Amino acid sequence: MKILHIDASASNAETSHTRRLSNELVERLKADHADATLVYRDLVADQLPHVDMTIRHAWLPENADDPALVETRGRSKTLVEELKAADVVVIGAPMYNFTVPSTLKAWIDHVSIAGQTFSYTAEGPRGLLTGKAYLVISSGGIYSQGPFAANDHLATYLEAILRFLGISDIDTIRAEGIAYGPEQDQAAMARASGQIGALSAAA
Repeated sequence: MKILHIDASASNAETSHTRRLSNELVERLKADHADATLVYRDLVADQLPHVDMTIRHAWLPENADDPALVETRGRSKTLVEELKAADVVVIGAPMYNFTVPSTLKAWIDHVSIAGQTFSYTAEGPRGLLTGKAYLVISSGGIYSQGPFAANDHLATYLEAILRFLGISDIDTIRAEGIAYGPEQDQAAMARASGQIGALSAAA
């Protein structure tokens, strides 16, 4: 099993809910699969530039040897190959202003490449990836249900982009309502950890 672990929280390992939970999940996966290998991407410690039109030009075959585009193509190709090689993708992402951290959006823009991770066909776009994904997300409020559910552009977006790229086997682990006080924070983390344990047991 090849695991790609993506962390996008701006908080450190001690204070970040998603860093702690996604690490717990990865450790469970490694314990359950003795042959597991891991590629880890900390998108805060090693931030990617936001993409511009050069990324489209960089992937064109006729520009493969353009010295001005070598760095852009090389960076994107490395990230694409990591994603294509993964059997399991684990993404740890807190909700920032109802959606994904900008560091994670930058990674998505680097790996969502026509002809590499998806293609256009006469019937519409088709994802080229396979495998499984785990989304480990956190939020100060509660967005999985209730009056603020329409504001969830974190889980809904990540699930949509992964399905667009071809990964339809997705489990989402939530620690939500963590801003409602220490007791709610602890309870949310306990529930999320329980989800991880249940997923591991079922694997």
